[in-house]
Amino acid sequence: MSHSLADATRRSMLLAAASGLAAAATPAGAAPRDLKLTDLQKEADVACVYHCDFGDPQRFVQMLTNIANHYSAYGADPFALQLVVVAHGQGVKFFLNDLTDTSWRDEAMVPKIFERIEDVAKNGLKVHLCEITFDRLKLDKAKARNAAFISFVPSGVAAVAALQAKGFGYMKVG
Repeated sequence: MSHSLADATRRSMLLAAASGLAAAATPAGAAPRDLKLTDLQKEADVACVYHCDFGDPQRFVQMLTNIANHYSAYGADPFALQLVVVAHGQGVKFFLNDLTDTSWRDEAMVPKIFERIEDVAKNGLKVHLCEITFDRLKLDKAKARNAAFISFVPSGVAAVAALQAKGFGYMKVG
């Protein structure tokens, strides 16, 4: 289905406004905001949750490629498609500023991986990090990357289930 120029302009204005509001809501240097499970909402007819509980960089990059392809199939229209990544366990390491003082301290950060995350996030991707993982691993929330599209949820697995109950399709890169 094609959209008129007015629709395209409206979408661009809404995205710009939403980006500005989200950036303003997250002060520079502050950890991402906390969400309740009840805050998670389906905002498009087609919505999918990508479950990330793995620490393999190649698998993570494949997930990002799948997400980019997913957006491409919908013309990157944020009104047609809503994608969310829920990360817990080893999956949170891709959203940290650095790996010092973590169980992954001996691993190298994959260069440019967060740039890829930011690139797909321009299409409306949201990322929810698991508070239980941060507590269990004794990670300070401030260690998470500061980006308007990242937030914390009480439990990663509970967030995956809550999103599925709200009509999100389940995706996991194997």
